[in-house]
Amino acid sequence: MIDPWASSVDYDKLVNQFGIEKISDLLNDIKNPQKLMKRGVVFGHRNFKEINDIINKKQDFALVTGMMPSGQMHIGHKMVVDQIKWYQERGAFLSLPIADLESFAARGMSFEMARKIAIEEYLTNYIALGVDLDNDNVNVYLQSENKLLQDLTFRASNKVNFSQLKSIYGFTPSTNIAHVNAPLVQVADILLPQMEEFGGPKNVVVPVGVDQDPHIRLTRDIASRLHEDLGFLPPSSTYHRFLTGLSGDKMSSSKPATAIYLNDDAKDAAKKVKTAKTGGRESLKEQQELGGEVDKCVIYEMLVYHLIDDDVELEKIREECLNGTLRCGDCKAMTSELMEKMFDDLKEKQIEAREIAKSVIE
Repeated sequence: MIDPWASSVDYDKLVNQFGIEKISDLLNDIKNPQKLMKRGVVFGHRNFKEINDIINKKQDFALVTGMMPSGQMHIGHKMVVDQIKWYQERGAFLSLPIADLESFAARGMSFEMARKIAIEEYLTNYIALGVDLDNDNVNVYLQSENKLLQDLTFRASNKVNFSQLKSIYGFTPSTNIAHVNAPLVQVADILLPQMEEFGGPKNVVVPVGVDQDPHIRLTRDIASRLHEDLGFLPPSSTYHRFLTGLSGDKMSSSKPATAIYLNDDAKDAAKKVKTAKTGGRESLKEQQELGGEVDKCVIYEMLVYHLIDDDVELEKIREECLNGTLRCGDCKAMTSELMEKMFDDLKEKQIEAREIAKSVIE
């Protein structure tokens, strides 16, 4: 059982026991793969080969990724935005639900506050980070205000029973019914681009964290059951690893000590980098003799996910860490400077993006 509301995930177990395939097996067939695919951050998939074939043939397909407006966006969220940009450049129809029903059910967030956070945090930063939302090939909507989605949720709910939901999510008799309904709304979110109003059945890809795989499996099952009535195709998916938080735990919007928020001041973001856990040894002598534990280093993760585009340069840093010639203090200082530069650029773009964001769902 995988709990999509939990904070820890066993990646190997997902691959071995839940049928997730390795994206590395497809890399040679993907033209200009997204950076995170090449680096193993996007590590798994369900049926992505079909999406890749469609991209190569320049046929219609859709991307769905939801944003649950429960707090501030942090740099861990940026990896999803980078993937959205890659798919948009390849002609995807973008369907971007604002999951205010789920934030109400799971977090007690009011609809008014959810709308405010969606505009000021998510939509503003999506635009500032390079996603074109002022585009006819994009559909951004609030779950609570989408009648077509609500009708589709009802049809989807007719294809599943409580026993199946319980086996997937572990619901108990005391589970709030709104919480039970939330996954079915997500199913409808994923299937919505296949409705006639958006051109009818088509292939859909959903880039998610591995904790969301229960939703993908449920949606694929319900899509198959709706195929005869609506012609729906089971969605494809890719899975990415989480960015580790500054303290070594999962980065979380609700835990300030773990996160660098996208609305942080550039200098504050740079200072936070210097507090991050490294893969350094107990002493400089030990570091020089044994090398750093680069795969346990939050600083190195920041370089991999966000701050260095050149694979050769990144590999050089990795090797210098492993052979003990790169000191953690020097690496932190370099990473801090790169983070400040990234945030300086982001701040300028956020100013213009805020005005555009207000018009996207209003």
